[in-house]
Amino acid sequence: MKLVTMILRSLSLLALTLPASPADWPQWRGPGGNGISTERGLPVRWSQTENVTWRLPMPAWSGSTPVIWGETVFLNVADGGNLEAWAVGRNDARILWKKPLGAGNYKANKQNMSSPSPVTDGKTVWFMTGTGLVKAFDFSGNELWTRDIQKDYGKFGLNFGYGASPLLHAGGLFIPVLHGMKTDDPSYLLKLDAATGKTLWKRERPTTAVNESPDSYITPQLLRTGNRYEVVLSGGDCVTGHDPATGEELWRAWGLNPTSDGFYRIIASPAVFNGIVYAPTRVRPFLAVRGGGKGDVSKSHVAWTFDNGPDVPSPVTDGELLYLPTDKGIMWVLDAKTGQQVYGGKRIRPATYSSSPVLADGKLYIGNEEGTVVVLRAGREFEVLAENALGEYMLSSPAISDGQIFLRTDKAVYCIGRRARP
Repeated sequence: MKLVTMILRSLSLLALTLPASPADWPQWRGPGGNGISTERGLPVRWSQTENVTWRLPMPAWSGSTPVIWGETVFLNVADGGNLEAWAVGRNDARILWKKPLGAGNYKANKQNMSSPSPVTDGKTVWFMTGTGLVKAFDFSGNELWTRDIQKDYGKFGLNFGYGASPLLHAGGLFIPVLHGMKTDDPSYLLKLDAATGKTLWKRERPTTAVNESPDSYITPQLLRTGNRYEVVLSGGDCVTGHDPATGEELWRAWGLNPTSDGFYRIIASPAVFNGIVYAPTRVRPFLAVRGGGKGDVSKSHVAWTFDNGPDVPSPVTDGELLYLPTDKGIMWVLDAKTGQQVYGGKRIRPATYSSSPVLADGKLYIGNEEGTVVVLRAGREFEVLAENALGEYMLSSPAISDGQIFLRTDKAVYCIGRRARP
């Protein structure tokens, strides 16, 4: 009987981890969670009317990225004081269903409570709100379960509202609550059973950071070193790697706040590639940390540091080059292995850049708050290929699926270009 139970449990986990097609964009920052797409032949130029396949009006802005699987686009939507889950047909923008996620939406600095991106495995889609509600739906819009994280574990204490997206791995949803500005409660990492919503474990993550510095808005990243997986968090002046099965902290690297500044909250998420964690802080320093360590690895596993970096946009790397667009539109490109500068101080279109770049088709797609996406040629030479203006406020990062680019502004979601495989 025990063997049968184990087999059934294994089959249920497999059902929750269907492999994403290269044409899918199942979570914030894409199939690998790293802002990289293997798509080819992507659009380079567009406008509000040129090269637009469809435009779906939106009731408000959001930092949440569209998530695409097969024939469906999923959106976390703020509409007045309410939050909703939308499913949209990817070919014609027909609204397939809308489901309530809860009330209590409010503005917190730039963001509202729709900031967390959905995540899907092709059968189920999970939504989280900045108010702490987590809901699971099947692709027909049937609600499977719901949780209220703040009700269960206390109020979020971040200065500018909650904005992290859940990480889905091996049948579990990993949810970070890294806070301290408005609470004395400890920070923690939470793992929910993706099938039932039940808590599998809740692990405190202590820090010596003070004032606003414990606050972190990052999305967890998954690191693989050999046969070992690690859930990576950055915030509270340090980077940590955790055992996905237990939440145990495996290693910790300090150095994100060398002067112990009380206002070093972290917004940009780390990027992970080839066993290296590339961790931004509040502009400087930028750390590259080798995974797979044990205990305090501040000296043994920090591969290199750099004295410039983003505050809000998360970095992207292909393992050879590391691309660091800053909030002010200054580009830095580094050798990903050594941290040596390839080029730097190159200005793209002057604006505020809050969305995270996507690397695809030999190009870098970088959106700014004015609704312009700058397209750079990827590589060792700085070359602007296009500046594509929508003229609408934009916080959300680009999503790429099946030859098309999906962009979200305060007014609409745009599907750019022709589908590669109709």
